[in-house]
Amino acid sequence: MKIKEYKVNFIESLIPFYDEMEAESFFYLVLENKHQLRRIDLALDIKKEISEVEILNWNAILEKLKTQIPIQYILGTTPFYGLEFIVDENVLIPRPETEELVDWIVKLNCNLSKKKNFKILDIGTGSGCIAISLAKNITNSEVFAVDVSEKALAVAEKNAALNNVSVTFIHKNILETTDLNQKFDIIVSNPPYVRNIEKSEINLNVLDNEPHLALFVSDNDPLIFYKKIAELAAANLNPKGQLFLEINQYLGNETQELLESIGLKNSELRKDIYGNDRMIACNF
Repeated sequence: MKIKEYKVNFIESLIPFYDEMEAESFFYLVLENKHQLRRIDLALDIKKEISEVEILNWNAILEKLKTQIPIQYILGTTPFYGLEFIVDENVLIPRPETEELVDWIVKLNCNLSKKKNFKILDIGTGSGCIAISLAKNITNSEVFAVDVSEKALAVAEKNAALNNVSVTFIHKNILETTDLNQKFDIIVSNPPYVRNIEKSEINLNVLDNEPHLALFVSDNDPLIFYKKIAELAAANLNPKGQLFLEINQYLGNETQELLESIGLKNSELRKDIYGNDRMIACNF
């Protein structure tokens, strides 16, 4: 069977579960992952065939997609900031908004890092996407990453090896940490920030598959991680050191006020590509 013919069946089978554009995007993700073919490659070779064995593999992926398992978990990898990352049910799937946060940090600091012992800490590293991307793009940096989940750290360690960077991973519950015991030039975090009252806004495939430990916080204390991280940053940032945070889009002003109340200065609130308040930078 020609791949272009199978594509029609693949997309039609997913229409009851996804819109056509999303179904088509899944097709091309699988095409590149399993056959190392891009959209343009298929357009240039419309007679490209797919074997019976390959059809069976595609069909297995198709059945998993029908159960709303995220395509990234099915394929086992996902791109992030020009790198490839292993992902499974123990870590959140990296998102474009987090790439924006990484890009902000890289562009501000890639030249500053030429000094010795430029230290970076990523709190709640998950798959390691932030820490590893910074280690890859900010030269002469020494990167540390902590997470409460040992299973997430195991994934992050694989990703560091996959992308050929050195990151020191530490198993730690940041809410129970009183001192980081060293100074950093950058502290960054994308902590849990989705309130339970916002669950209705989350897609079912996220709710049913991605780790809730990395997503949700109590409605009564939604800034619990930001308060703790800000306190640690105030005590453990070098002079002119920077704190970068991904935030809840509905709590931008509240987060900014919290940071300033703890003594962090020059805070800047930025929107993401979708126009939502999504990230804050400040220093101490």
